[in-house]
Amino acid sequence: MRTAEIIRKTNETDIELSLDLDGSGAGEIATGCGFLDHMLTLFKNHGRFDLTVKCAGDTNVDYHHTVEDIGIALGQAFKTALGEKRGVRRYGSFLLPMDEALIQCALDLSGRCYLSFKAEIPTEKVGDFDTQLAEEFFWGFCRAAECTLHVRKLEGVNSHHIIEGIFKCVARALKEAVRVDPALAGEIPSTKGVL
Repeated sequence: MRTAEIIRKTNETDIELSLDLDGSGAGEIATGCGFLDHMLTLFKNHGRFDLTVKCAGDTNVDYHHTVEDIGIALGQAFKTALGEKRGVRRYGSFLLPMDEALIQCALDLSGRCYLSFKAEIPTEKVGDFDTQLAEEFFWGFCRAAECTLHVRKLEGVNSHHIIEGIFKCVARALKEAVRVDPALAGEIPSTKGVL
Protein backbone atom coordinates (compact mmCIF):
# COMPACT_ATOMS: atom_id res chain seq x y z
CA MET A 1 0.00 0.00 0.00
CA ARG A 2 1.48 3.33 -1.08
CA THR A 3 -0.18 5.44 1.56
CA ALA A 4 0.74 8.00 4.19
CA GLU A 5 -0.85 9.78 7.12
CA ILE A 6 0.70 13.04 8.24
CA ILE A 7 -0.07 15.03 11.38
CA ARG A 8 1.65 18.41 11.50
CA LYS A 9 1.04 20.72 14.45
CA THR A 10 2.70 24.08 14.91
CA ASN A 11 1.74 27.30 16.69
CA GLU A 12 0.27 28.42 13.36
CA THR A 13 -1.46 25.34 11.91
CA ASP A 14 -2.90 21.97 12.90
CA ILE A 15 -3.01 19.65 9.90
CA GLU A 16 -4.23 16.08 9.40
CA LEU A 17 -3.56 14.69 5.94
CA SER A 18 -3.93 11.24 4.39
CA LEU A 19 -2.79 10.18 0.93
CA ASP A 20 -3.18 7.08 -1.23
CA LEU A 21 -1.18 7.22 -4.44
CA ASP A 22 -3.24 4.45 -6.01
CA GLY A 23 -6.65 5.93 -5.39
CA SER A 24 -9.46 7.29 -7.51
CA GLY A 25 -9.55 10.96 -6.51
CA ALA A 26 -11.66 10.41 -3.40
CA GLY A 27 -11.34 12.41 -0.19
CA GLU A 28 -12.44 15.54 1.64
CA ILE A 29 -10.61 18.85 1.65
CA ALA A 30 -11.18 21.41 4.42
CA THR A 31 -8.30 23.89 4.74
CA GLY A 32 -10.13 27.00 5.92
CA CYS A 33 -9.29 28.65 2.58
CA GLY A 34 -11.94 28.19 -0.08
CA PHE A 35 -9.63 28.76 -3.05
CA LEU A 36 -7.06 26.26 -1.72
CA ASP A 37 -9.86 23.73 -1.14
CA HIS A 38 -10.77 24.15 -4.81
CA MET A 39 -7.14 23.73 -5.97
CA LEU A 40 -6.53 20.61 -3.84
CA THR A 41 -9.80 19.07 -5.01
CA LEU A 42 -8.64 19.55 -8.60
CA PHE A 43 -5.20 18.19 -7.65
CA LYS A 44 -6.54 14.94 -6.17
CA ASN A 45 -9.00 14.40 -9.00
CA HIS A 46 -6.50 15.00 -11.81
CA GLY A 47 -3.80 12.93 -10.11
CA ARG A 48 -6.28 10.20 -9.14
CA PHE A 49 -4.90 10.41 -5.60
CA ASP A 50 -7.13 9.74 -2.61
CA LEU A 51 -6.47 12.79 -0.45
CA THR A 52 -8.01 14.06 2.74
CA VAL A 53 -6.84 17.33 4.28
CA LYS A 54 -8.11 18.98 7.46
CA CYS A 55 -6.45 22.15 8.64
CA ALA A 56 -7.11 24.63 11.44
CA GLY A 57 -4.80 27.57 10.80
CA ASP A 58 -4.30 31.19 11.79
CA THR A 59 -6.38 32.42 8.88
CA ASN A 60 -7.28 35.48 10.97
CA VAL A 61 -3.75 36.65 10.06
CA ASP A 62 -3.83 35.54 6.42
CA TYR A 63 -3.55 32.27 4.47
CA HIS A 64 0.25 32.17 4.27
CA HIS A 65 0.95 29.65 7.06
CA THR A 66 -1.98 27.45 6.06
CA VAL A 67 -0.94 27.27 2.40
CA GLU A 68 2.78 26.74 3.05
CA ASP A 69 2.25 24.16 5.81
CA ILE A 70 -0.24 22.14 3.75
CA GLY A 71 2.32 22.14 0.93
CA ILE A 72 4.89 20.78 3.39
CA ALA A 73 2.51 18.13 4.75
CA LEU A 74 1.55 17.02 1.23
CA GLY A 75 5.21 16.76 0.28
CA GLN A 76 5.91 14.67 3.40
CA ALA A 77 3.02 12.40 2.47
CA PHE A 78 4.37 11.80 -1.04
CA LYS A 79 7.85 11.10 0.31
CA THR A 80 6.48 8.62 2.88
CA ALA A 81 4.09 6.89 0.46
CA LEU A 82 6.84 6.44 -2.15
CA GLY A 83 9.31 4.87 0.28
CA GLU A 84 12.43 3.78 -1.64
CA LYS A 85 10.64 4.59 -4.93
CA ARG A 86 11.17 1.08 -6.25
CA GLY A 87 9.65 0.55 -9.67
CA VAL A 88 8.29 4.06 -10.16
CA ARG A 89 8.75 5.94 -13.41
CA ARG A 90 10.43 8.79 -11.46
CA TYR A 91 9.93 11.47 -14.12
CA GLY A 92 6.71 13.12 -15.20
CA SER A 93 5.72 16.03 -17.40
CA PHE A 94 2.55 17.54 -18.75
CA LEU A 95 1.30 20.37 -20.94
CA LEU A 96 -2.10 21.61 -19.83
CA PRO A 97 -4.45 24.10 -21.47
CA MET A 98 -6.90 25.90 -19.18
CA ASP A 99 -8.93 28.13 -21.48
CA GLU A 100 -6.54 30.95 -22.48
CA ALA A 101 -3.85 29.70 -20.07
CA LEU A 102 -1.24 27.15 -21.10
CA ILE A 103 0.89 25.56 -18.38
CA GLN A 104 3.87 23.24 -18.70
CA CYS A 105 5.52 21.34 -15.89
CA ALA A 106 8.17 18.67 -15.51
CA LEU A 107 9.30 16.92 -12.36
CA ASP A 108 11.81 14.43 -11.07
CA LEU A 109 11.40 12.43 -7.85
CA SER A 110 15.13 12.89 -7.46
CA GLY A 111 15.57 13.08 -3.70
CA ARG A 112 16.77 16.66 -4.20
CA CYS A 113 14.74 19.82 -3.72
CA TYR A 114 14.54 22.37 -6.50
CA LEU A 115 11.71 24.57 -7.76
CA SER A 116 11.75 26.74 -10.86
CA PHE A 117 8.45 28.63 -10.91
CA LYS A 118 8.18 30.88 -13.97
CA ALA A 119 4.51 31.76 -13.88
CA GLU A 120 3.73 35.43 -13.57
CA ILE A 121 0.23 35.87 -12.17
CA PRO A 122 -1.35 39.19 -13.24
CA THR A 123 -3.36 40.02 -10.11
CA GLU A 124 -2.40 40.08 -6.43
CA LYS A 125 -5.51 38.19 -5.37
CA VAL A 126 -8.10 35.69 -6.53
CA GLY A 127 -10.97 36.35 -4.17
CA ASP A 128 -9.24 36.61 -0.78
CA PHE A 129 -6.32 34.35 -1.81
CA ASP A 130 -2.92 36.01 -2.29
CA THR A 131 -1.75 34.71 -5.67
CA GLN A 132 1.93 34.71 -4.61
CA LEU A 133 1.02 31.86 -2.22
CA ALA A 134 0.78 29.45 -5.17
CA GLU A 135 4.58 29.50 -5.44
CA GLU A 136 4.92 29.21 -1.64
CA PHE A 137 2.76 26.08 -1.71
CA PHE A 138 5.03 24.39 -4.24
CA TRP A 139 8.21 25.46 -2.42
CA GLY A 140 6.87 23.74 0.70
CA PHE A 141 5.89 20.69 -1.33
CA CYS A 142 9.26 20.37 -3.12
CA ARG A 143 11.29 20.76 0.07
CA ALA A 144 9.34 18.07 1.90
CA ALA A 145 8.88 15.68 -1.04
CA GLU A 146 12.53 16.15 -2.05
CA CYS A 147 11.71 16.54 -5.71
CA THR A 148 12.67 18.81 -8.59
CA LEU A 149 9.80 20.72 -10.19
CA HIS A 150 9.77 23.14 -13.12
CA VAL A 151 6.60 25.13 -13.77
CA ARG A 152 6.13 27.42 -16.77
CA LYS A 153 3.22 29.63 -17.77
CA LEU A 154 3.40 29.70 -21.55
CA GLU A 155 0.18 31.71 -21.97
CA GLY A 156 -2.48 33.17 -19.72
CA VAL A 157 -4.12 36.37 -18.50
CA ASN A 158 -6.73 35.12 -16.01
CA SER A 159 -5.17 34.56 -12.59
CA HIS A 160 -7.70 31.89 -11.57
CA HIS A 161 -7.09 29.94 -14.78
CA ILE A 162 -3.30 30.19 -14.42
CA ILE A 163 -3.23 28.85 -10.84
CA GLU A 164 -5.84 26.20 -11.59
CA GLY A 165 -3.81 25.11 -14.61
CA ILE A 166 -0.69 24.83 -12.45
CA PHE A 167 -2.34 22.60 -9.84
CA LYS A 168 -3.87 20.37 -12.51
CA CYS A 169 -0.64 20.19 -14.49
CA VAL A 170 1.50 19.27 -11.47
CA ALA A 171 -1.02 16.60 -10.48
CA ARG A 172 -0.93 15.06 -13.96
CA ALA A 173 2.88 15.07 -14.00
CA LEU A 174 2.99 13.50 -10.51
CA LYS A 175 0.52 10.85 -11.60
CA GLU A 176 2.99 9.87 -14.32
CA ALA A 177 6.08 10.03 -12.08
CA VAL A 178 4.66 7.89 -9.24
CA ARG A 179 3.23 5.27 -11.61
CA VAL A 180 4.72 1.82 -11.15
CA ASP A 181 6.42 0.59 -14.31
CA PRO A 182 6.33 -3.23 -14.52
CA ALA A 183 9.38 -3.15 -16.80
CA LEU A 184 11.45 -1.82 -13.88
CA ALA A 185 10.70 -4.98 -11.87
CA GLY A 186 10.91 -3.15 -8.55
CA GLU A 187 14.28 -1.54 -9.28
CA ILE A 188 15.17 1.88 -7.91
CA PRO A 189 15.20 4.11 -11.03
CA SER A 190 18.69 5.54 -10.55
CA THR A 191 22.19 4.43 -11.48
CA LYS A 192 23.15 5.41 -7.91
CA GLY A 193 20.88 2.68 -6.57
CA VAL A 194 19.13 5.13 -4.25
CA LEU A 195 16.86 8.14 -4.60
